[in-house]
Amino acid sequence: MTFVQLIECRTSRLDEMNRLMDEWVEKTRGKRTATHAVVGTDRSDASHVVEIVEFPSYEEAMRNSNLPETDEVFRDMVALCDEMPTFTDLEVVRDAQLAEDTTRRFFEVLATPGDLPPLNDLLDEDVHSVDPVNPGPTIGLDAVRAEFRMWRGAFDFVFTVEDLVAQSGRACARWTWNATHTGDFLGIAPTGERVTMTGMTMCGFGPDGKITELWWQHDQLGLMRQLGALEPLEPLER
Repeated sequence: MTFVQLIECRTSRLDEMNRLMDEWVEKTRGKRTATHAVVGTDRSDASHVVEIVEFPSYEEAMRNSNLPETDEVFRDMVALCDEMPTFTDLEVVRDAQLAEDTTRRFFEVLATPGDLPPLNDLLDEDVHSVDPVNPGPTIGLDAVRAEFRMWRGAFDFVFTVEDLVAQSGRACARWTWNATHTGDFLGIAPTGERVTMTGMTMCGFGPDGKITELWWQHDQLGLMRQLGALEPLEPLER
């Protein structure tokens, strides 16, 4: 279970404190067990500083606290504070990764049988979709939906999201696409072939949680070979 430590203090020397934390990051490289750290200031009181540090578990947090570098930084941090910092230890009981959830739902909805849903609950009206197959970005929800309908008209398919990482308003999914070629695709008549393709998609999110940008990378060359549009590559001679 993830463990989070909340550290609060008052200081007018935030720049020095940031430099101190940079030194700690450098000195504890390969030793620290902290996985994520966020520092913020109170909008109504800039001297009120809050640091949120995430660990895989309470035990890992204790290991991190026992590092000599951590003890040294703590002493130096206290010297920069107007008063003694306070610590709150939090066991995480719910961790809602909203960007991850939206990304997973996006791939599920793309493969929904029947008519393509509006997608306006997932995609921004001015969404940009960048696919190296196209000469330029596809801009706007209607245009992006039309592109998706082209794929859906040519294939019956499902996505399997193999890996998904979300951070700072971005989510990156590594996926496998399994499909049956049932309609015209780039001038290739339906073959009935079962095909597969791997790829990655980076999603950018707006302040309302909707996807505003899509960057696609996928094995289009491999797909065309499976459809018989390209000759198989000859193995390299040793």
